[in-house]
Amino acid sequence: MTLELMIITYGYPAVVIGTLLEGETVLLLAGFLAQRGYLELSSVIGCAFLGAFLADQLCFWLGRTKGISFFPQKPFFLQKLEKAENLIYQYKKLIIIGYRFIYGIRTITPFAIGISKKIPARQFVLLNAVSTMGWAAIIGSGGYLFGGVLGIIIDEIKSYELKILAIISIAGIMVGLVQFYRHLISKKLSP
Repeated sequence: MTLELMIITYGYPAVVIGTLLEGETVLLLAGFLAQRGYLELSSVIGCAFLGAFLADQLCFWLGRTKGISFFPQKPFFLQKLEKAENLIYQYKKLIIIGYRFIYGIRTITPFAIGISKKIPARQFVLLNAVSTMGWAAIIGSGGYLFGGVLGIIIDEIKSYELKILAIISIAGIMVGLVQFYRHLISKKLSP
């Protein structure tokens, strides 16, 4: 099976699953593939909406039904949860519309909204649907628009493939050597 056939066959399910798990990266890539003619942009946006919406609803439901016990009692999670809860108390409905665009609290916010019980489930569904559709359209279209520019860059890079590969390889080796050297130094300095 060729890569092109794989993209055409599995592209849309991959967008749904990818946006269930990650989001922006998958959607930007799918927008790029739509620009290149492998996928349809409207279907990419629809699939991204479905995956992201389902993920948020699941997180909201887990927060509402399981509460704080769902989270590992680690400071990292608890700090993010507290940050999201503070935003919910301050901005309530506005945070549902905008949290998807705030790096660092995107994943935990639907849990926090569910835990807080400040927003009824029906209202969350409606506001989440509006927010998710806007997000899918903006990010998917961004991938599509930048896909044209990226396509030109990729075509240009092809003529320099070996040089770029050599530079990346040398840089990777250098980083590895520096880390190895630091490890040796730290072992020698340890009592």
